[in-house]
Amino acid sequence: MSTPGTIVAAYSADRFGEAAVEHAAGLARKEGARLVVVNATPGNSLVDARFAHDADITALRDRLAADGLKVVVRHEVVSDVADAVIAAADEEQAGLIVVGIRHRTPVGKLLLGSVAQRIILEAHCPVLAVKPSGEV
Repeated sequence: MSTPGTIVAAYSADRFGEAAVEHAAGLARKEGARLVVVNATPGNSLVDARFAHDADITALRDRLAADGLKVVVRHEVVSDVADAVIAAADEEQAGLIVVGIRHRTPVGKLLLGSVAQRIILEAHCPVLAVKPSGEV
């Protein structure tokens, strides 16, 4: 893999988002890349458990910066989360997007769609899908 100047991590406030950020941070450290973390919600932030609270975003930014990373965190209310991640990658000219993936039932896939799947299929740069340790 060529050295990406910027890596985008699609972050959700759960173990899947943490897996994406940790993997992206490790790659950014190794490659000397800039890290852009995107945490977004489609407007239902009060009920969206995956949209982080401001204090949690500050703690995440501080933790990553303390590791010596050049980090930007986008914490936004958007019309579409997948579009927001892809737009961030395009705007930042990212060389890689890292997303956390979860197992979903066939009905869940049919009814809910998948942010990760859309990012994988529509991104203009390579996408790395990761799972938390121990996930099957």
